[in-house]
This record gives sequence, C-alpha cells and structure tokens, in this order.
Amino acid sequence: MPNEFSHSRVALARWGVVAVFLMAGLLFATFASRLVLIRQSLGVTPAQMGFLLLMITVGSILMMPVTGHLIERFGETLLLRIFSAVAWVAMVLAVYCSTRGWAWLMAVPLLIQGATFGSWDVAMNYAGSRVEQQLGRSIMPQFHAGFSMATFAGAGIGWLFSHSGAPLMAHVGIVAAVGLVFVQVVISWLLPPRPARANYEEGLPLDFQMDLASDIVLPDVVDLPADVAPAAPPAAAPVGKERSAWLEPRTLLIGVVMLSVTLTEGSANDWVTSAIVQSFKTPETTGIVCLAIFLAAMTTMRILGTRLVDRLGRVITLRLCAVAAIVGLLCFGLGRELWLVMIGAGVWGLGAALGFPVGISAASDDPLRAARRTAVVSTIGYVAFLAGPPILGMIAGQLGFRNALMFILIPAVAALLLAGWTRPLQTSQVADAG
Repeated sequence: MPNEFSHSRVALARWGVVAVFLMAGLLFATFASRLVLIRQSLGVTPAQMGFLLLMITVGSILMMPVTGHLIERFGETLLLRIFSAVAWVAMVLAVYCSTRGWAWLMAVPLLIQGATFGSWDVAMNYAGSRVEQQLGRSIMPQFHAGFSMATFAGAGIGWLFSHSGAPLMAHVGIVAAVGLVFVQVVISWLLPPRPARANYEEGLPLDFQMDLASDIVLPDVVDLPADVAPAAPPAAAPVGKERSAWLEPRTLLIGVVMLSVTLTEGSANDWVTSAIVQSFKTPETTGIVCLAIFLAAMTTMRILGTRLVDRLGRVITLRLCAVAAIVGLLCFGLGRELWLVMIGAGVWGLGAALGFPVGISAASDDPLRAARRTAVVSTIGYVAFLAGPPILGMIAGQLGFRNALMFILIPAVAALLLAGWTRPLQTSQVADAG
C-alpha cells in the first residue's frame, strides 16, 4: 500500500508529534505543580479557586468543538503554532495575576489558556493520527506516553524551583520561554497539512479526491470493490448537507469510552494521594508514592501497549483494559491492606492507559471526517478530565475519597460494553459512520 510521504519524512513527523505532546504535558504540569502557592498568593478559599479553575474547562468547551473545522480550513500546523504560543503566554499572565492578588482578573487568562490548550490537544491528536495512518500501525499510545512523561518532568521541575525558594514568576517564565520556542521549532517537523476543503460538482473535499485518485487508502479501511468507481465513493454527501459529527452515534459512543478513562486519569491525579492519607492515616509522601505507581503503570502501558493493539486489535485490547481498570478500582477502593491498595493503583493505571489514544485512532479512520470527529471525542474526554474530579471531590466530602472514587466503576463498565464501537471502519462505512 503506497504512502503519501517517504519513510524518513514520516519518522521525522513522528518525533515532532512526540515533542508537541511533551510540551503540552510540560505546560499542564508547570501550572498544576504550583497550584498551592498560586492559591496562597491569591488569598482565596478552595471553593473560589475551584471556580477560577473552572474557567479552564469553560474555555476548552467553547473552543474544542470548532477546532475540527479550523483544522480543515487552515491546517493543524498553523493552528498548533498559534494555540501553543497563546497557551504559554496565557499561563504566564494567569500566574502573574496570582502574584499580584488579582483573583477575578485571573479568570480571563485562565479562560484563554483553557481555550487554546484544548484546541492544541485536538490539533496534536489529529497530527498524531495522520502519522499513525502513514505508518500503518498503532502508535498513538506512545504519543500520550510522551504527555505522561512530561507531567513527571514538569512536576519535578516545579519541586526544584519550589525547594530552591525561587520566585514563582521565575519558574513559570523560564519554563514558558523554553517551551514556547521549542514547540515552534518541532511543529515544523510535522507532516504538511492536507489540501484545504474545496467544492466541486459533487461537493467532495479535495483531500478525499486526491486520496481516491491515487488509490491511497488507510490501513484500517478495506480496499474499494472493483466495480466501484474510485472518483465517486458511495454515500458521500455534498459538503453543504454533511451531518454534524456531534450527531453520529459511533463518534459519540467512542467519546463515551474516552470519557471513562479520562475521568479515571484526572480523578487519580487529584485524589489518590488524599485517599491514601485519609484512609490509612499515612504521611503525604506515602500517598504520593501510590500516585506515582498509578502514573508509572499508565505510562508504561502507553509505551508498550502499541504492540498489544497491533496484535489483539482495538476492541479486545480496550476490553482487557476495562477489566483491568475495574479490578484495580475494586482493589483500591475495598482493600483493607495498604499493599493491596498500592497494587490496585498499579492495575488501575494499566487499565486507564489506552482508552484515549485508541479512541483518537478510531475517530480518525475516515480521513474525510477525521478532524471533526477528533474534535468531538477529544472534547468529551477532555471535559471529563477537567470537570469530573471536582464532582468526585464534592462526593468525597460526604463519603470519603476512596468511596467516591468507586463511582468511576460506572464509566469503566460502560467502556467495557461500548469497546466494540472502536472497531475499524469498512469501506461501506467510511462515508457515514453514524
């Protein structure tokens, strides 16, 4: 099966996507690692800080759904250049507002940070899906492993600056300057954007015409039957009559699968440490060790899980992961011994690792609709990542952290039942995945 780009060009783009994911993880961890000092500088209550952080979620909700359309119009590389630069600057401005005690003014850069970081997330996942399609094998989990590793590094850098007593703005300013320059350089390594959508007599986009005319198909799509003219694929609707990706059942159900794992990841980041300290009356360091076990397991699975997806396929892999998440959550939530809870955290991390990257791959099966579908499923998953933990925190106020985290079993079971919707599309399904 011919590829659009040379092996060396795709290899360079692969490293470019990894680097963009690394920078996104670094931005996330840089801000998150200093939240305690940020809140102290503002002099606000936890509830008020929660409201401010909600602005990040609002910004993401506003921008992520339209990012797919922007990618089709302007290309992912241009959007990544703009959104990554604005996201770094917005984070610096938000932190500066905190050092001045400007609590409510800080909401503005946080809103911008959420909007641009959310769109950055959609665009880099789309760029990664294109590389994956060119290689013809599953590598999306490795890109997300880069994000996870960067959160480790960002937290470590935050600890070093905090331990040294350096000013908060020095930490954020230095990291932001390096991150902004680096991400602008590596974006040039990505694959060039597909041709912009163009109307012709059938209303088909130019990139789909070119793929069909050159007999280029994606690895997850079966060859067209011989009696089907390649210039006129079945069920292709004119652009003006295309159904919104938000109305496609398959796309939405893939989003639900991704919601379950992002809810797991976000909730673990926020509450695992507190759950250990509360339940076992241990020092905070013990809770951090438990969180580290979860994150290490998740990162390891993302690095090695690509072979699992290639060998077993998406559906079986996701079902195994869902079972692992359920078993891990039960051990974590019901275990009476600390060692069993630690093991549960590791198994839970293994189960949470692959849902998001595999979901992105599934949403990208059809190049005609990949950008819009990626935007939809990313929005669903990302909102759960940001909004889920505060809700569980409210529940924890009544039931305790470990009991509250058991509610994640509900979406984990949903992921087990809905994993079949990530199955690769056949040719007859490509034009309409609904």
